[in-house]
Amino acid sequence: MGEHVAAIHTATNALQALGRGFDVNFDTRLLYCKGVSGSRVVEVDEEHPRDMCLYDDVVVENVSRDIGCSQEPIERQNSGVYSFQEMVEYFNNKANVSGSFAIGSFNSAFSFTGSKLIDAAATKTLSSDGFYIPLAKVQLKKSHLTLQQNVKRVVPVSWDPPSLASFIENFGTHVITSITIGGKDVIYVKQHHSSPLSKLEIKNYIQEIGNQRVLILFPSIAKGFTLNLRLQHILAAKKRRGGDDLEQNHMKWIKTVKYFLEFQIPRVWAPLRDRIPGHQRKEPVCPSLQFSIMGQKLYVSQEQITVGRRLVTGLRLCLEGNKQNRLSVHLQHLVSLPKILQPYWDNHVAIGAPKWQGPEEQDSRWFEPVKWKNFSHVSTAPIENPETFIGDSSGVYIVTGAQLGVWDFGPRNVLYMKLLYSRLPGCTIRRSLWDHTPIKSSKISTSGDSSSPDNSSSGSRENVVGNKLMKYVDLSEMSKGPQDPPGHWLVTGGKLGVEKGKIVLRKKKSI
Repeated sequence: MGEHVAAIHTATNALQALGRGFDVNFDTRLLYCKGVSGSRVVEVDEEHPRDMCLYDDVVVENVSRDIGCSQEPIERQNSGVYSFQEMVEYFNNKANVSGSFAIGSFNSAFSFTGSKLIDAAATKTLSSDGFYIPLAKVQLKKSHLTLQQNVKRVVPVSWDPPSLASFIENFGTHVITSITIGGKDVIYVKQHHSSPLSKLEIKNYIQEIGNQRVLILFPSIAKGFTLNLRLQHILAAKKRRGGDDLEQNHMKWIKTVKYFLEFQIPRVWAPLRDRIPGHQRKEPVCPSLQFSIMGQKLYVSQEQITVGRRLVTGLRLCLEGNKQNRLSVHLQHLVSLPKILQPYWDNHVAIGAPKWQGPEEQDSRWFEPVKWKNFSHVSTAPIENPETFIGDSSGVYIVTGAQLGVWDFGPRNVLYMKLLYSRLPGCTIRRSLWDHTPIKSSKISTSGDSSSPDNSSSGSRENVVGNKLMKYVDLSEMSKGPQDPPGHWLVTGGKLGVEKGKIVLRKKKSI
């Protein structure tokens, strides 16, 4: 049921993206569409909708009659061996884009900087070989598209760089006319000038890689960029979209392509709005922090926030309570468990009791003052599970809960955080890193927007904006979703910190 709902959700997003603006300087992801969902820049008949079956039992309701759907076969595509400019034109032709400039999908595929002068100078030849597994292709059926009136009115009529930049920022450079839902498994090969190999040798090399990938496991290539010891100065990068990226065997991976949609499962913040401590009941008694002798107190909720067997993808600090003066921690998680992980983490699977991990109260090396050293501090010790190792196939420990607390040392009391870890057996971590970059679309985190990062209470927002405690707390959301390559990152660690006089929350993400 969960994967079907997710498939409908993704298919709906794809259909609503048709006719929207897009800046081809970015990679081809729905994340980079301009405007809100359904805000098309061209005219599409919305008055005569009908239901559309995309594939299997995936049926989307109320689809414009100007949109068509087709099925395409699984195919293998080999680009041949091209120069830098020839490969640029190859990518542009596939994207139906005129011009000889390098588009975003080209730069992303070969990990280029985007500077033609630098990239072309370092490249001798480029080639690609891959398998494309389309589930459905949706497209606008109109051969002649008409801009919406509101778009026509703001089209720059003369050479005015600021106006052009503003137009591209709001509406993009091109219009999305078709979208293919499915997956692809492609190897991109980049040859440097220092390589003595001929075009024929490069062609045979990539052909051999492609043939072997279909039949056997390729652990070394599956890890990303690798250097073949026999072919120096050749970079081969394997890149997939769709499917289970943990499945290295190509033929087994193909069978998981239709399930990649379930990783578009909606995400929510815990606790839910009606369960936020103090939201609908009497304010709880909480310890407090103070940052100056006459300063306002910041109370700290010690409520344990847990999500059970849900995958946590984000963390944030939040101001709660009627006066927005109570600090709490929230967790973002998928609303249901992806089907791929059900054999390992469904309710019937024994995983042992979850364990809380936190800093040591006596370890003052990690104590850092927020403002003055004689007032409240923060324990900045990183919290990780000591039993989790990259590549360990016996299982991993992931975060499924969080709690804030305060150690009472008088005026110099210390804020700390604990994390709850649950075991995920039969899985392994391929990559981990500390994430210090909040998402760009972060909004002020108050008790009015805990169930969705895009919704907020106007009353709560006004309270927070006028709240002097705002200057002491960073409320940015730390989360990674399907728009962040190679997909959802799970939270496996976290730490509090102090940056520019603000309490911040940072997370360790793993995939």
